Amino acid sequence: MVRESESGLPIEPVYGPEALADWAPAVALGAPGEFPFTRGVYPDMYTGRPWTMRQYAGFGTARESNERYHRLVEAGTGGLSVAFDLPTQMGFDSDDPRVRGEVGKVGVAIDSVDDMHTLFDGIPLDAVSTSMTINAPAALLLLLYQLVAEEQGVDPAKLTGTIQNDVLKEYIARGTYIYPPKASLRLISDIFAYCHKEIPRWNTISISGYHMAEAGATPAQEVAFTLTNAREYVRAALAAGLAVDDFAPRLSFFFVARTTLLEEVAKFRAARRIWAEVMRDEFGARNPKSTMLRFHTQTAGVQLTAQQPEVNLVRVTVQALAAVLGGTQSLHTNSYDEAIALPSEKAARLALRTQQVIAHETDLTATVDPFAGSFAVEAMTDEIETEIRRLMAAVEDLGGAVAAIEVGYQKREIERAAYDVIQTIEDGSRVVVGVNKFVRADDEIFEPLRADPALEAQQSERLAALRAERDNEAVTRHLGELKAAAADPDSGVNLLYPMHDALRARATVGEVCNALRDVWGVYEPKDAL
Repeated sequence: MVRESESGLPIEPVYGPEALADWAPAVALGAPGEFPFTRGVYPDMYTGRPWTMRQYAGFGTARESNERYHRLVEAGTGGLSVAFDLPTQMGFDSDDPRVRGEVGKVGVAIDSVDDMHTLFDGIPLDAVSTSMTINAPAALLLLLYQLVAEEQGVDPAKLTGTIQNDVLKEYIARGTYIYPPKASLRLISDIFAYCHKEIPRWNTISISGYHMAEAGATPAQEVAFTLTNAREYVRAALAAGLAVDDFAPRLSFFFVARTTLLEEVAKFRAARRIWAEVMRDEFGARNPKSTMLRFHTQTAGVQLTAQQPEVNLVRVTVQALAAVLGGTQSLHTNSYDEAIALPSEKAARLALRTQQVIAHETDLTATVDPFAGSFAVEAMTDEIETEIRRLMAAVEDLGGAVAAIEVGYQKREIERAAYDVIQTIEDGSRVVVGVNKFVRADDEIFEPLRADPALEAQQSERLAALRAERDNEAVTRHLGELKAAAADPDSGVNLLYPMHDALRARATVGEVCNALRDVWGVYEPKDAL
């Protein structure tokens, strides 16, 4: 019986030489660190040093999150990944009545430079790499980070990290968008230009398939829709007058790693190959770094189960192996209790230890791309590449990523795939251990980590004190300058500069976002009308 992959492609029981009858390794593979980067973006990959081990953290108050960050650094994590609460992700202050009950629940609440200073208190920003999962207000959180670094005496040129800044996937999967797509693309292009000049080592965008995968996208859909979004960002930057080799080396990507290890390895290898060709042949990139698909990976939250949560340790380990064997540049391993709530400290530490065991107790860091030449993996890489290209062509036929978003194409395809998965779980043809097979009637009750309900009032008090202490005339003046620049698309003003001035004057995240809402309005999806 021939099984199907997550992308609906056949997986043969046995692969032999006939599977690669027309395969040309010099063309399909190349050497590690060389075009088309199928075998990895660097010649030595993990033989020199392992991937960056990130842990996604942030909950409640900035002070609580800061304490967690210090413990993670002490445990050996090489990079921090910040989770923001929903109000921050949507550009609302904690005292805004529209976000009542959501403050601090799914991440840390950041309302102003004061909160950001507390979040990174005692963390030397020139010595850590920080990834921030923030999209519509990405420019603001980046500028707040820069302001804190300046207070520490750190040259912005030394800052390293990533802002997600991928708004297009928000229209497809997550929904934490604010402005219409055209305005969002202007802001993203301004971020590219600002970082090229002011924060040159910063990764300006993490073009994300992860959240589409969490919404139900197949591996082929995840990569195809991510790369078509990436293509749209490159086009927007070029239209804004930027040179491709000035911004493309700082583009990065963000993918999921599922338990279907072989297909995931094939997916990562195919993604690198396709992107290298797109950047060289379509956009004329000449700098080899512009053609590299560098990516962060997070293990699949959607595959974690609330039932028998300790089994998630096994799932996460397999997923982490898929990411490492696929050539990731950095990795976050989910905690076993994340299907229930924000991770507990013990669970977060165990998730980091999982990566450390793989890096230091296995032989996976001894050689580059051990699957190269595998009959099964190379055949699967070619097959998923063909399917990815088919989906990318379908998006192009609709006019590109934004046009396809407007007619709901990507969302509709992902929802169809998600429904198919649910059906297979319910009919038992897809086994989920502890859910529809190997079930225990006496599963113990798990007590999750919960945010303090008093946090919202505390944040509101902090905001009231901030507004009483600051120079409100200066804030109003800077916000007016931002609105004037935003209202004129031909002004030539990079919006991050008036934003920087407003935030330094202690304007809040919500106030800056509201200023832009006043000018640009908010996005209303067609299916909501």
